[in-house]
Amino acid sequence: MNIRYRLKRWEIALGAGLLLAVLAGAFLEQTGRALSDNLLRLHVVAHSDGASDQALKLLVRDQVLETVTPLLSGVQTTEDAARILTRHMDDIEKEARTVLLAHDCSYPLRAGLERIGFPTKNYDGFALPAGTYNALTIEIGENKGQNWWCVVFPPLCMTAGESIAHTAKGGGLTDGQVGLITEDTETYVFTFKCLEWWENLKGFFGW
Repeated sequence: MNIRYRLKRWEIALGAGLLLAVLAGAFLEQTGRALSDNLLRLHVVAHSDGASDQALKLLVRDQVLETVTPLLSGVQTTEDAARILTRHMDDIEKEARTVLLAHDCSYPLRAGLERIGFPTKNYDGFALPAGTYNALTIEIGENKGQNWWCVVFPPLCMTAGESIAHTAKGGGLTDGQVGLITEDTETYVFTFKCLEWWENLKGFFGW
């Protein structure tokens, strides 16, 4: 009887712990989704990890940024940004291919919008937590090389210093979201770690 009672207490404690973990995870997921819904990432994947292919990846990146930056000038929402990029996707792909042609490279190249997972990433002046984001993806050749990723809307990777917060707010981020990605505090680090833990847990259980 005593053993059965102790087992029941253990089961209740385990169940309560799992419930708290799920509730905390759901809150973290809501936080991460609210942030990711206001961002449009740029994801460029190289053909391989070879030095020339990695250098080519950066040149393609520069051309893509040069192409899309004027297209997104004055845009205020990710929905509008996605619509504009979709409408001009053939042009974006064509401009990216000009880099390959200029370097006598015959790799195929694909451009498209998709929703993909990103790890936690630190940039100059801000950071983004792990999570699933909408992204303009450029795949070069066999796309087996290291990636380059940043944010195409709001154009945070084209911004520096104190104007990052201004640019982020102009793209629809709240003060809380801007604080989350720009403040190097204990809360900032803890929240990012928890978001990363929750994404890994979901992947492990296939949620």
